[in-house]
Amino acid sequence: MSPTPLLGRTAAALAEAVAAGVLPAGDVVRASLDRARAVGAGPEWLNAVLWTDADAALEEAARLDAAPGADLPRPLAGVPVVVKDNIATHRLPTTCGSRMLEGYVSPYEATAVARLRAAGAVLVGKGNMDEFAMGSSTEHSAYGATRNPIDPARVPGGSSGGSAAAVAAGVVPIALGSETGGSVRQPAAFCGVVGIKPTYGRVSRHGLVAYASSLDQIGVLAATVDDAALALEVIAGRDPLDATSADHPVPRLRPVDAPDGDAARPLAALSVGVPREYFPPSLEPRMRARLDRAVDHLRELGATVRDVSLPHTALAVPTYYVLAPAEASSNLARFDGVRYGRRIAGDGVQATYERTRSQGFGPEVTRRILLGTYVLSAGYHEAYYRKAQEVRALIALDFANVFADVDVLFTPTTPTLAFPLGAVSDPYEMYLSDVFTATANLAGVPAMSVPVGRVDGLPVGGQLIAPYFGEPVMLRVAAALERALGEEAHR
Repeated sequence: MSPTPLLGRTAAALAEAVAAGVLPAGDVVRASLDRARAVGAGPEWLNAVLWTDADAALEEAARLDAAPGADLPRPLAGVPVVVKDNIATHRLPTTCGSRMLEGYVSPYEATAVARLRAAGAVLVGKGNMDEFAMGSSTEHSAYGATRNPIDPARVPGGSSGGSAAAVAAGVVPIALGSETGGSVRQPAAFCGVVGIKPTYGRVSRHGLVAYASSLDQIGVLAATVDDAALALEVIAGRDPLDATSADHPVPRLRPVDAPDGDAARPLAALSVGVPREYFPPSLEPRMRARLDRAVDHLRELGATVRDVSLPHTALAVPTYYVLAPAEASSNLARFDGVRYGRRIAGDGVQATYERTRSQGFGPEVTRRILLGTYVLSAGYHEAYYRKAQEVRALIALDFANVFADVDVLFTPTTPTLAFPLGAVSDPYEMYLSDVFTATANLAGVPAMSVPVGRVDGLPVGGQLIAPYFGEPVMLRVAAALERALGEEAHR
């Protein structure tokens, strides 16, 4: 079964009905809030949404209903959205899933959120997450783990697990997450929804609480490829408040329809690379069968499928877990009990720092800060951080070389199915969840996960990776594959 649609409609259909005055935005938002309450308590408890403000959401819906035919284009009119708890918002807290920022409300709003609002979207809540985005299961939240709507005994993936679970459970048709090493695509795969990590710089990071600034990117989770494309089109584009946002035109990304020509072979002009490093012998055979079937569909759709190689793939996880903690150790230094957030006074400034950080940060965040501080320390900077940057350049070169011959790549999104809550306690084993996703973050290229089937009822995600600013062709392939798979993608 596909993700539960809100009121039986996609985001695009909801927006069209609201903009036309056929469906009141208030009704849509109330349905979303009711669903959030249903999965927030009782037997359906998922702990996907941490913070809600029903009054503010209904006030915004009332404003939309008062002027349904406004001249300004509203491609997301009345569409309820959830955004990850590390993306700054007015009124609702931005805690990053941490006690360090418990109760913190930002004085400004993220550019991506402002653009959603300008498009008519209504913010209904903040999604649960691994603390400061450091995790692959959303078990490392200070406010409790999130559960997978497909099987509540299992994790939803992370660190954007709350956003993915909110979409899969039908709370909202669209949600925002963030990615540093796979934190949108991996939970999308585990929850059976669509997840996009755009090209680095395609979406403004202004208002995203930094984990690793050279890797972080706001991404989109949605029930369908078309809805994901719609949301990405809204939030993308140059932002003077983010020096790393690219001055690159935002093309029309939806509707993602078959192009003119042979409707039965819409991918006839494209080539798809299948990198051998992403299909190791250890890949679960039934997962492999679902992925192979997706490749067969791509061939049937007209694409030329080629075996390719990305030779430095095996170095992605160790490279990532040097660079990301190094940047985190610097970015998280601001949480010191002096400027904002939690403050636990000690006998002097140094003692205050120590008490605040020791009690404010959870064990996984502490682990990564210590690791990052170590690799940046005197005597180790050249051996670890500098070497990791050199390997990162080689990984990016791998992609540049392969994209000279193919238009997109197809791989698994994850090496495993969603695992049971509490089943993975070894940090290194958890880090290996990023083995197929971290490469795209290190190279800065766009990538997305789409559902391609299920094994024992659990979703399998197929990953598409494209060249820099190749979101249009990536979405075109994803939409064609989604149409070809149909309900096969969710059973």
